[in-house]
Amino acid sequence: MGDTNEERDTSVRWWRFMRWLKPGLGVKRWLVMMVVGTALIGLGLAVILLDIYRAHPQSPWLALFSLYGMPRWLRALVLSAAGFGVLLLAVFYLNRTLLAPYIRPGKPVVDAVAQHRRLGRGPKIVTIGGGTGLSTLLRGLKRHSGNLTAIVTVADDGGSSGRLRRSLGIPPPGDMRACIAALSDDEDLLTQLFQYRFLEGEELNGHSFGNLFIAALAGVTGSFDQGIMEAARILSIRGKVLPSTLEDVALVADKTPDLALEAFRIEGESLIPETPGRIRRVHLEPNDPPAYPGAIQALLSADMIILGPGSLYTSVLPNLLVPDLVKAIRARQALKVFVCNVATQLGETEGYDCKQHLEAIERHVGRGLVDIVVANDRLDYALPDRISPVAPSVGEDIMIPIYTADLVDPVRPWRHDSAKLADKLIALLEERTGPLDLSPVDQLEPTTSLN
Repeated sequence: MGDTNEERDTSVRWWRFMRWLKPGLGVKRWLVMMVVGTALIGLGLAVILLDIYRAHPQSPWLALFSLYGMPRWLRALVLSAAGFGVLLLAVFYLNRTLLAPYIRPGKPVVDAVAQHRRLGRGPKIVTIGGGTGLSTLLRGLKRHSGNLTAIVTVADDGGSSGRLRRSLGIPPPGDMRACIAALSDDEDLLTQLFQYRFLEGEELNGHSFGNLFIAALAGVTGSFDQGIMEAARILSIRGKVLPSTLEDVALVADKTPDLALEAFRIEGESLIPETPGRIRRVHLEPNDPPAYPGAIQALLSADMIILGPGSLYTSVLPNLLVPDLVKAIRARQALKVFVCNVATQLGETEGYDCKQHLEAIERHVGRGLVDIVVANDRLDYALPDRISPVAPSVGEDIMIPIYTADLVDPVRPWRHDSAKLADKLIALLEERTGPLDLSPVDQLEPTTSLN
């Protein structure tokens, strides 16, 4: 006969309690110290009481406190039980105070503490890109590590970001805001508010609340990067979001209707995909902008550096057009990965396969920037008109290993599935560094028999 629900619940609760003794949480050492400290306090009080009792044996209050008349063993048992109860009560309320930041409705505190400790020991991963692709990747990676850094392009000039950029003279906050939201707890109301976009009002229509919030923080703190850091702190994100540069840069593309014809120039990130023709090269104006110092520091300490996914010419390459960032990538002995998109993008990569994506990067920054390529091999999903899946071919002339897997989001097959992609990348990192203790917390629950 199978276990009852009550017995299974009791078993699960006991199992969760025992997890407080799991190595790595930093709990057992403090429990032992509390016991030792309590014993020393008790021993000291016993010596004091014994001295008082010997000096004033007839004191009625001392006789009452020392449970005079009881057998010695019973007095010791009663006092020990009372002391233990007081200690447990103090520990309980102390934990509620100290662990308040970890408490989430419906989630055991031990799970939150274990997750916080595990993510803090995770590998240092730096992602480079922008737009929806980068936020999708971060949403999956935050389950495996809290040491994440997103280096984000600041070339956007369209939509809410472009309006704020032109009116306030600050870098575009849109891609930053999307990455901050991706690294926070998606269930939090504050995160949903951060992503809210106004649909009415002459001045507010089209603006994201998060963009306005970052712009306001930039004004309060006096700088855009400080505003980003404060926004990240308020949302308690797992990692950091940094601009590739603080220079006011514009993205310029050389496009041609046909490879045999002379190229024409398009200025503005938002105009590049909308203008017909094939892209030959993209540039930043002014060229050679200084890299953001925090981005260089993150790259030079990374265990893994990931380029993409995201719009090849308008999200990934603008970061690589900052020369100091490319130098830092080449200087760091880390696992360097290029994540190829699962689908082509209108105005940028029509007809591209994986090889052509990689060739575009090499055409701009030279060969040898990445060690491996990760691509999707599930190509049978139906896609919108004029969009095609990116075939995972690389070609014999490009001597870079390619790793393929089913990485498609079945609901939106033109995008990556964040969990699938993150799991694949962590598995590749483990092949180089050895196994990591990175199992997501939601996979640590005990399995109970229903037989």
